[in-house]
Amino acid sequence: MESRLFLIISPEDDVAVALQDLSAGQTLFINQKPIKLPQPVPAKHKFALRPLERGAYVKMYGVRIGQATRPLALGEVLHLQNLRHAAEPYQLSKQTRYAWSPPSEADEFSQSYFWGYPRGRGHYGTANYWLVIPLVFCENRNVETLREILAERLGYGPGRSYDIQLEKLWQLHQQNASDADLLASEIILSGPEVQKPRLFPQVDGIKFLSHTGGCGGTRADSEVLCRLLAAYMAHPNVSGATILSLGCQNAQIDLLKKVLQEAFPFFDKPLYFLEQQKSRSEPDFIAEAVKYTFIGLRQANLCQREKAPLSALHLGLKCGGSDGFSGISANPVLGFASDLLVALGGTAFLAEFPELHGVEQALIDRCQDPRDAEKFIQLIQAYSRKVEAAGSSFAFNPSPGNIRDGLITDAMKSAGAARKGGTAPIAGVLDYTEWPQKPGLHLLCTPGNDVEATTGLAGSGANVMVFTTGLGTPTGNPICPTLKLSSNTTLFEKMPDLIDFDTGPLLRGESTIAELGVKLLRNILEVASGIYTPKAVRLGQDDFIPWKRDISL
Repeated sequence: MESRLFLIISPEDDVAVALQDLSAGQTLFINQKPIKLPQPVPAKHKFALRPLERGAYVKMYGVRIGQATRPLALGEVLHLQNLRHAAEPYQLSKQTRYAWSPPSEADEFSQSYFWGYPRGRGHYGTANYWLVIPLVFCENRNVETLREILAERLGYGPGRSYDIQLEKLWQLHQQNASDADLLASEIILSGPEVQKPRLFPQVDGIKFLSHTGGCGGTRADSEVLCRLLAAYMAHPNVSGATILSLGCQNAQIDLLKKVLQEAFPFFDKPLYFLEQQKSRSEPDFIAEAVKYTFIGLRQANLCQREKAPLSALHLGLKCGGSDGFSGISANPVLGFASDLLVALGGTAFLAEFPELHGVEQALIDRCQDPRDAEKFIQLIQAYSRKVEAAGSSFAFNPSPGNIRDGLITDAMKSAGAARKGGTAPIAGVLDYTEWPQKPGLHLLCTPGNDVEATTGLAGSGANVMVFTTGLGTPTGNPICPTLKLSSNTTLFEKMPDLIDFDTGPLLRGESTIAELGVKLLRNILEVASGIYTPKAVRLGQDDFIPWKRDISL
């Protein structure tokens, strides 16, 4: 049942979602029966549809999302004082073929394509980047030096500059202005878009992947880092890379070459390796890196976009800064767009394993191959054991912002987050940095952490990404264009410089999930073709954090 006041997602649910602030004493008619609210219900929060005893399991989205820690009255608001995390048990089910009817709206895209960069073997890039990569954190300063030398001079400066008038603050200080006067003064002016002409017009940018790994940790972490860097080099949005090595670190050049050959035996892009401990001096080392990068850019500039099939699109699905509306607006809209793409032969990745806790059984039942169901169980249980060994739990996943805006338990958050994956069958289950071997929806093991997850999505070959948010986030990715979806119009209007697409009309009954999903897929194709530049790309939100799965030594 749906109205502009509240939403009941599933007939089995014990709670409804307030779509706007509801007042104490307000009467709602649910299933033609009146419910008088005993207390105010803030928008995005949930209230009980029936009295519940202490210890009763509470359902939302048709699944268990918590357990009452005390009796809940009819209409009472759910919060941390009356609800605790509780998730559905799961097991490897008897394999029955999951029945799925692709959305009929996919027919609208039967003749569609995008303009991509051909990379061979059926892969197409949605962008064309050159990478500068340190094998170890010791080289980060040299990477930053290369950024200062190359980026702006070649026309790849920051997307936006800010004129900060410190002189005005100094004048106020000399006039003995109060702290309040300083805070009230206007000193930050949004500068013009900085876009010098590119010397290499077919190259979308040089991306500098600084990180904190490569040494000082376990050998396993260095190998995982090398696998991630190899995946970024092989990524269809990348033409080649300049790699900086110190020389003595765990993440050796030979290790990177080994994992690159193992994972991508047909790799044929230009790579330039430079080792500082073999260089005559730091200036000489930097000069060599500049020259090799310039040579690489000349080659990258030869690439041209051409018509590409939708089967070459690999869509990363991500949410972050989620609110109580994310699971009922932005995430299902993205899930519908994902279903459309899968129906058209494309690939999608549902990541963030801590945010699949509580919906494991539904995902297990959607696996086409029992071996993938087993792999999913093994990966999520191994991840959970590591979390518990560190003294934590998946139950601690919701952030203070999530909780404040209506996501009380991890199971509640997960049930909404999983809707990004739509309803398609699961074609495969991937560990971190693994690439899919066939099209369709895949489960990808990453953390829920925004940047570690987006880094991992690109590392498994996502060549375009959609990031849903209810609270707002500046997250992006260096090589994978990232569209931002707001779960509500208030956020869309508050952060127009960050958000590309608004799903708020769904909450107001002005549009449907299918209508917005079709519109979103069209927007994704514009991004993939280089016609529309997402806000995250314009702002240079090049966030890159490898997942460190072990400890430091």
